[in-house]
Amino acid sequence: MSGGELPSVVALGGGHGLSASLSALRQVTDQLTAVVTVADDGGSSGRLREEFGGLPPGDLRMALAALCGDDHNGRRWASVLQSRFRSEGPLDGHAVGNLLIEGVWQAISDPVRGLGLVGELVDARGRVLPASTEPLNIEADVLGLEVEFPNEVHVLRGQHMVASTNGRVQAIRLLPADPPACPQALTAIERADYIVLGPGSWFTSVLPHLLIPQLAAAIIASPAHKILTLNVTSGLETAGFSPSRHIELIAEHAPGLRLNTVVADEAFAASDAALAETCATLGADLVVDDVAMHDHTARHDRLRLAAVYRVVMGGAEADLEM
Repeated sequence: MSGGELPSVVALGGGHGLSASLSALRQVTDQLTAVVTVADDGGSSGRLREEFGGLPPGDLRMALAALCGDDHNGRRWASVLQSRFRSEGPLDGHAVGNLLIEGVWQAISDPVRGLGLVGELVDARGRVLPASTEPLNIEADVLGLEVEFPNEVHVLRGQHMVASTNGRVQAIRLLPADPPACPQALTAIERADYIVLGPGSWFTSVLPHLLIPQLAAAIIASPAHKILTLNVTSGLETAGFSPSRHIELIAEHAPGLRLNTVVADEAFAASDAALAETCATLGADLVVDDVAMHDHTARHDRLRLAAVYRVVMGGAEADLEM
């Protein structure tokens, strides 16, 4: 990145966590690529995946909506993409954006080109790519599913099952174990100035990227500044996990990964006296700030998070139309 240019950023994740990251990052740069998990098997995405056999569109739709501008037209498109049909028939519960993406895919037969076309339609301020060119399944080792046998390991399969379990997830795997990475995602990572991983559901949105061998290798090999953004609290998948445990899970699932910066909300970081030391084991500096919404929800405030990203990225300032 030469002086005066906005940084090229690749953000990896899925669902609401990636949406929050993208909403913040587009305040900082217009050189933005989202690389999105494709393991969703629940709700509207799961139904479309079962019927058509292709990539689940839900997390991709949410990323596109997050990249819509803050002007009237952008907010209108974001609302349309996220809205759902309400009926007594088979369309009930389907997201409008999911059906739009699926329809374009059927017309073009190329998921990446199709997402590009939808992005142009909604004037997305960045590019959205799938992490893999084929749909993935998540398999997890889980403890505590039976009260009588709290230390017995059970295997759960499927993103929805893993995300909603009341057990304690210990580790995850992908099926297939060596899925093909999206070539355009690999190129974006190779050219990135910054790579941002997280926030999001740790086992079903964040870690899966590190289990696609080609994608993980590209991230590890990249000279880009690597940022891990922690959630503002432990969520359902990681209930009771400290911030340090979240970082340890990254190391366990991607042993070769080194980080440059870990971003943590001040309230969550305050619960873990060892957090800075744990970050250092992966080569990262810890940046602590108030990045949470103040409405009693476990969400990031996009403007506060954008301010932190801007500082980490060397004071990059974007005069972007919001």
